[in-house]
Amino acid sequence: MNRIVFVEDDQDVGELIAAYLGRHDIDVVVESRGDRAEALIADINPDLVMLDIMLPGKDGMTLCRDLRATWSGPIVLLTSLDSDMNHILSLEMGANDYILKTTPPAVLLARLRLHLRQANASASHHDELTQSLAGHKALRFGSLVIDPINRQVMLMNEIIALSTADFDLLWELATHAGQTRNRDALLKTLRGVSYDGLDRSIDVAISRLRKKLHDNATEPYRIKTIRNKGYLFAPHAWETQTT
Repeated sequence: MNRIVFVEDDQDVGELIAAYLGRHDIDVVVESRGDRAEALIADINPDLVMLDIMLPGKDGMTLCRDLRATWSGPIVLLTSLDSDMNHILSLEMGANDYILKTTPPAVLLARLRLHLRQANASASHHDELTQSLAGHKALRFGSLVIDPINRQVMLMNEIIALSTADFDLLWELATHAGQTRNRDALLKTLRGVSYDGLDRSIDVAISRLRKKLHDNATEPYRIKTIRNKGYLFAPHAWETQTT
């Protein structure tokens, strides 16, 4: 049985959806406050997180963004706000889907099952990727050292804390240093899925990676954006550190 965390402050809505999904082999843990959700998700490690937008303590958009820094599972926004801007913003924040509460329950169930299937496929793909790293030696680019066996990254002799997803993304970019990697290639390699034209998780992850590796946020020069093509790891940009 899959387990999801549903962050929803309307008790009636939370109970109705939890009961419906429960009848279809999805266990739902409902949390009413956004500021308590991260600790709950870290404790439970669910298969999927579903968020309302209007929440006490921390809104769903902010929660989605903060979760993406540490958690790589599927995130779905379930909201009554029928807004193109919110839909776009949620994808930019790293959400996998934006679903209206007026959506028929059977359709909601189908879309959640789709994300759960993709997450399972991605997890299997990640296990294969992790095993494949074991035979590689550390990569060195100036002051940057990427150790695939210990999954450790050092920059200017400082250990950089990266999530599993962040490390895998950096390794994929670094092993193709000097080459442009588009979203489709990155998603297929890292998660075993194709780019659907909407998924912004790679962009969010790149932004997070740049920040941790002290790249220039305005004009990145270490992990460059190649317009209309993708991202490029610059192999000779790691000699010095700028502020």
